[in-house]
Amino acid sequence: MNPLHEKPFRRFFIARSISVAGSALTPVALAFSVLQLTGSAKDLSFVVSAQLIPTVALLLIGGGVADRVGQALLLRVTHFGSGLSQAAIAFCLFTRQPIGYLIGLAFVNGVLQAFTGPALSGIVPQLIGPEGLRRANSLLATVANATKVIGPSVAGVLVATVGGGWALSVDSASFFIAAIVLSLIPVQDRRKKHKEKLFTELRQGWTFFRSTRWFWSVTLAYTVVNLVQMGAWQLLGPVLARGTFGAGGWGAILSCRAAGALVMSVLMVRLNVKRPLLAGQLAMTVAAVPLMLLGLNASVVAIGAATFCAGLASSFGSVLWDTALHTHVPNEMMSRAVAYDQFGSYCAIPIGQLSVIPLATAFGARHVALAAGVIFLGSMVAPLALGSVRRLGSAPVAASPVAAEVSGEVLAEVDTPNTGTAAVAS
Repeated sequence: MNPLHEKPFRRFFIARSISVAGSALTPVALAFSVLQLTGSAKDLSFVVSAQLIPTVALLLIGGGVADRVGQALLLRVTHFGSGLSQAAIAFCLFTRQPIGYLIGLAFVNGVLQAFTGPALSGIVPQLIGPEGLRRANSLLATVANATKVIGPSVAGVLVATVGGGWALSVDSASFFIAAIVLSLIPVQDRRKKHKEKLFTELRQGWTFFRSTRWFWSVTLAYTVVNLVQMGAWQLLGPVLARGTFGAGGWGAILSCRAAGALVMSVLMVRLNVKRPLLAGQLAMTVAAVPLMLLGLNASVVAIGAATFCAGLASSFGSVLWDTALHTHVPNEMMSRAVAYDQFGSYCAIPIGQLSVIPLATAFGARHVALAAGVIFLGSMVAPLALGSVRRLGSAPVAASPVAAEVSGEVLAEVDTPNTGTAAVAS
């Protein structure tokens, strides 16, 4: 089925497309605007950290709130709030306000992101039936990847010609428009009377998460990947490139990854995968190759080709992971469960970024990059030791007895084997 034939999803897709198109301008525009404003890389790091810290700290709360009040309602509020905060940042850039205002507004954006992320993941299964989930996630990924290819270039042109404030103004407008479109989605918010307190429900979400072996094992794998890959690729990559093929070559490599991700997200609209986690984890081993080639001092052509393939693999694995969550996690638990997954990813990033430079100083940048690639590869393979990961199917099944006990205090560890369909270990 074509998910765009369903009015609720079509409106969500339009809102999401508008929002991500605007947001694709922000990283480049804000970074160069801060540097133009103060000339200090330290100030830029303060702005970036001010957004990341509340996002990590409040993700779990955001997941719990989304499941309580309803994802659609929460998204309307957070998109409207993001529109206001981005408009305020644009005003600060236009009027050259002190950097402290930007840091404070970045903190507000981080708070809003903590509530937006889990709600975005939780709403998709409410808008489309199980048979359309993979295509729906593929369409959403296609738009996101396309904006990553185009957005930075457009932002660079805006910064160079009219200033970064206009890019932030466009982002602000995109949030306001998306909030209006989201308000038109004909879906009932999943609101009900909650006898339990919020933290009780969060504890239930944790019980669900730790009791679902395919869920926590893959989340743990990606946490390790973010720990070793983000710092090694984002920080050591440019350092090593500067001494070899230069900034131009590094930019081409990054473009190759974005292009690969875009190509695969388009292909995923048509592909049907019976074992999503098995296929996704095996494909993601390819994404470790660019790091290893970087450590081995390979040519820019070799790294670029490997990075294109890594983009293909990353998009393939991401769509399958989202579809597995939407298929096998109960809707009423979705945002809380996804919040634990996102929390693991976010909290590992700053640790990796802070530790990679001291490690490179001690052992050599290329050795650290090579080791990071090997650890990346091992982390993707490790979850396949569990039968629940290898055999998780693409079709939903009725909730297992464990799911029925989700409101209880303690759940037993589950690793239910299946053939073709997956038992929902909740």
